[in-house]
Amino acid sequence: MKIGIAGTGTMGSAIARRLMRMGRQVNVWNRSPGKALPLAGEGAQVIGTAAQLASYSDIILTILTNAEAIESVYLGKDGLLSGDIRGKLFVEMSTVRPATEQAIAEQTRKAGAAFIDCPVGGSVGPTSQGTLLGFAGGDAKDVERALPVLHQLCRRIEHLGPVGAGASMKLAANVQTQVYWQAFGEALSLVKHLNIEPARLMDLFADTSGAPKVLEHRAHDMVEALSGIVKPSKNFNIDNVRKDLRTIIEEARALGCEMPVVSKALEVYDQTSREGHGDTDCGVHPVLWSKRNGQ
Repeated sequence: MKIGIAGTGTMGSAIARRLMRMGRQVNVWNRSPGKALPLAGEGAQVIGTAAQLASYSDIILTILTNAEAIESVYLGKDGLLSGDIRGKLFVEMSTVRPATEQAIAEQTRKAGAAFIDCPVGGSVGPTSQGTLLGFAGGDAKDVERALPVLHQLCRRIEHLGPVGAGASMKLAANVQTQVYWQAFGEALSLVKHLNIEPARLMDLFADTSGAPKVLEHRAHDMVEALSGIVKPSKNFNIDNVRKDLRTIIEEARALGCEMPVVSKALEVYDQTSREGHGDTDCGVHPVLWSKRNGQ
């Protein structure tokens, strides 16, 4: 079985590397070709167009920036659906609104192929370890067909309903994490005058009842930031968070829901980005906020 991956950003590249380590034959394509080239030296086959990627692969995973990118990659000139894709299976893993997944699923089915959405919880580290959390939406038979590949990426896969169900759950899960970083920044503001050594402070917070799993994964970045070392993100940056929060708010409005906490968090992330930290890891946002807060 040949696996195609459209989108070789941070997560797409990590997924490709994980699948190659698991013995899979992987084809890759990216809108900016240079981003795919490093994977060629690691065993992936770099493909010239999205249409060729679909033609040369049995299952195609797509993990793209936003709804506009998905529409372009699937429906554009030489896009994934432009060739003969009968019998193929597409697994859409981007963080977008359910309506985006449903619209692309309809076009994919008309072309004779199957489609599920399966965004995942986790970043580069869990991807490399195969411990992501998968949120799947689609027909049961199509989800079952994708499981041999998804099980090599995920510790747990939940089939939540028809296409779009996975997208809904991913947006809900992201609310928890992305609002938490702002709340943690406010917590840090209350103790910065104590001048506690950074590693000790992170260890203490990690032992409290309110500490989430994500704090374990990003504690090192925060210790460095508290010590004055702020690096570009290797995982998920602040501008990515801003994109996701805007998507969450749009979906909430469509459902008739209010998101006052999410909306306020987005305002603060926007400010952090304007100050030049858009490419900083989201896990460093609490430190940036605490240093600014109260000055």
